[in-house]
Amino acid sequence: MQLPASRETVAMAFRCQRDSYAREFTTTVVSCSPAELQTEGSNGKKEVLSGFHVVLEDTLLFPEGGGQPDDRGTINDISVLRVTRRGAQAEHFTQTPLAPGTEVQVRVDWERRFDHMQQHSGQHLVTAVADRLFGLKTTSWELGRVRSVIELDSPSVTAEQVAAIEQSVNEQIRARLPVNVRELSLGDPEVEQVRGRGLPDNHAGPVRVVTIESVDADMCCGTHVSNLSDLQVIKILGTEKGKKNKTNLAFLAGNRVLKWMERSHGSEKALTALLKCGVEEHVEAVKKLQNSTKLLQKNNLNLLRDLAVHEAHSLRNSSDWGGVVTLHRKEGDSEFMNIIANEIGSEETLLFLTVGDEKGAGLFLLAGPAEAVETLGPRVAEVLEGKGAGKKGRFQGKATRMSRRGEVQALLQDYISTQSAEE
Repeated sequence: MQLPASRETVAMAFRCQRDSYAREFTTTVVSCSPAELQTEGSNGKKEVLSGFHVVLEDTLLFPEGGGQPDDRGTINDISVLRVTRRGAQAEHFTQTPLAPGTEVQVRVDWERRFDHMQQHSGQHLVTAVADRLFGLKTTSWELGRVRSVIELDSPSVTAEQVAAIEQSVNEQIRARLPVNVRELSLGDPEVEQVRGRGLPDNHAGPVRVVTIESVDADMCCGTHVSNLSDLQVIKILGTEKGKKNKTNLAFLAGNRVLKWMERSHGSEKALTALLKCGVEEHVEAVKKLQNSTKLLQKNNLNLLRDLAVHEAHSLRNSSDWGGVVTLHRKEGDSEFMNIIANEIGSEETLLFLTVGDEKGAGLFLLAGPAEAVETLGPRVAEVLEGKGAGKKGRFQGKATRMSRRGEVQALLQDYISTQSAEE
């Protein structure tokens, strides 16, 4: 989900917006109607869940909007799987119905809520500082599951600018600046002074303005911290090239920084144990391993080439030469098989080469008379449950059932026998 930062929906004034720190409260069910929810299953495929849209007199669960994902929580211990806005109401998707008029207890998933508060307030702060220091305008942002991304209206942002922005935002956090939320009437002249490009077409009701004292004032519908000190820290991870001459700036705020540090520290400990050296020597140690691996790969390739030439001569000089000749090796690649075919260079014999797992996946090559290969190649691929292509007397490809090599050999032998009988 990615929305323009200045086109946030600002009509809502739910309990979650009036008090972002509230974790539970009591309200009444207004309506409950059958509904469906499209979601992604554990296998990555889309699934449709049957359930109900529950509307409450007020809600503690934030509906998706303004670049911020929706909250999760419960209504009378019934899980809420999605919260969406419809006009001035919030629809809660549950798989259990709730009777209208019922008094219910609503609880928010606080870990998810506070994370969203930290990231959203962090975005406001980064956006304001980037604009104030360097005139870098925010055109959109995305609150992701792992990191958040701000799209800046500039083809490039220097490392020095990133460092200055990061230093400044963390100074503001240490200054413990208050964050206030106000509601202004649509006709209030102050609305025109607030950062943004105007209100959405579906706007109704008061305009919600989030102000970071002495730093920023912005129209916004999201949930926010009440003081920058609750952000703890902001870490800018870097920049990436965005769309249409824009730059994406990735950042973490609050608890996400701590989790990132924990993962990084865990990786450092694991690398220290594997590389047998200190953290400051990791990069150099990996470079040495890469160079050693490249050298080994080069030597291995040369050995495979030599082996391919040797195998070709052995096959050519074998007493079994002629008709159908087969060879399988666990180690090898397409180049290995093509070297053998080039060395043999026979157009009278059908040469069937395979490399890979004897019973699983691998590669195959069929070489020989052009007409025979053109006829047999697709049939070989079909038997091996693979696919391939060919031209000029060769057909090669990938196979998933190397265990059926014997069937291919029988197919080729039958073809040779039929050709001999016809002659």
